[in-house]
Amino acid sequence: MTWGEQNTEAEGHAQLDYAIDQGINFIDTAELYSVPSRAETHGSTERIIGSWLKNRGKRDDLIIASKIVGPAAMSKHIRTGGYTKEEFKDAIHKSLKRLQTDYLDLYQLHWPERNTNYFGKLGYTHNPDEKWKDNFAEVLGYLQDFVSEGLIRHVGVSNETAYGLSRYMEESRKGLPKMITVQNPYNLLNRKDEIGLTEVMQREDVGYLAYSPLGFGTLSGKYIEQKDTEASRINKFPQYSRYSNEQAVEATKRYLDLAKKHDLSLTQMALAFVTDRPFMTANIIGATNLEQLKENIDSVNIQLSPELLEEIETIHNAVPNPAP
Repeated sequence: MTWGEQNTEAEGHAQLDYAIDQGINFIDTAELYSVPSRAETHGSTERIIGSWLKNRGKRDDLIIASKIVGPAAMSKHIRTGGYTKEEFKDAIHKSLKRLQTDYLDLYQLHWPERNTNYFGKLGYTHNPDEKWKDNFAEVLGYLQDFVSEGLIRHVGVSNETAYGLSRYMEESRKGLPKMITVQNPYNLLNRKDEIGLTEVMQREDVGYLAYSPLGFGTLSGKYIEQKDTEASRINKFPQYSRYSNEQAVEATKRYLDLAKKHDLSLTQMALAFVTDRPFMTANIIGATNLEQLKENIDSVNIQLSPELLEEIETIHNAVPNPAP
């Protein structure tokens, strides 16, 4: 999601080349990207992936996922109609064109239409006057049409809750497509999905795709150790302060000390922890340069000891979910 804002097309292509050479086959993007989302750069990440795909060929050995935006202020420059048949048609065809492919392996709803707790909200506040209607079956019906056309192969959700996923599971039992994945933020500072959602996923055989496993780079430890630069994401875009509150900084300091105690970088420990989770399907790493990407990918070779995992739990219990 940095490609087209913090990264050039050439840098995006170099990262893709390296990642594929290391055995990665899953590429996740969205029509909203690059971020921060702006009309001037809308769709740029998909275009960069698309130009790389055109040059590379061999589309069928990759799993490519994208997302449709939901109604929100940040997506008004894209569309605002919500998850209607017309919105899906517009979004899917534009994504396919930018990605220069005939189909998407996974198509996700970027966030729910209804009022719920996502994007940094831990608790749910009910609004009895909310105008949203229960349209889970309707949405799955629209998606079924595009699956039947061969434009998308599977469907999933993002920034979703246990309630939303359960409702989609209920409707899919009536012959509608099953949401096979949930893509939510998950990292050492944000484990809220362990409260309810992970049980639903494991009992319903739904995959978990973790985004922001390094919490916008805060779990690299670079901000605490003052190794950040002007180009670092939070310095460049201070509105991304979700993982930088007082409690999150305190927890990050404790995790940094723990990683050093075990002769690991915080990046290695944080990513290895996410990958280690029994409900994890894919740990969605991201980087703005090849050096970061190499360290991120290499974390797959790190096995955290039972002792280290116990110490992580001790910190988590002392400072639980400081940055949901």
